[in-house]
Amino acid sequence: MTSPMSGPTGADAAKALAAAKASEAKSKSLGDKDTFMKLLVAQLKYQDPTKPADSTAFLAQTAQFTQVEKLEAMIDMLQSQRMIGASSLVGKTVTYQDATGALQTGVISSAKLNGDSEPTLKVGNTDVQLSKVTEISTTENKTA
Repeated sequence: MTSPMSGPTGADAAKALAAAKASEAKSKSLGDKDTFMKLLVAQLKYQDPTKPADSTAFLAQTAQFTQVEKLEAMIDMLQSQRMIGASSLVGKTVTYQDATGALQTGVISSAKLNGDSEPTLKVGNTDVQLSKVTEISTTENKTA
């Protein structure tokens, strides 16, 4: 006769998985698809056969995982669009507010993204956030 496997029950396993998912959100090193699948397999493997986990909970977790994947893809696309928009400003003359609130004018020499924040433009030796730009104009090339 076999004895039941020891391990978390369906409810305890769901709580453990929820706690692990919360810690995943805090740690980017754990926040990938493979980790989620390993946790899901471990939950199935170690559940008490006399008290199986609710299948609707698994479906809900899978749906949440799919939503997170789609949101990550949207964020990547948004960042690409921001960079394309900022890079199209290189070579243009802009007027912007500096840290003191005074208006300054200069030509954009480069654009960059810092993580999830808005694009930063390089005007002369100054880094300017795109939201501080008040006017954009085409730089005229003067020929001799």
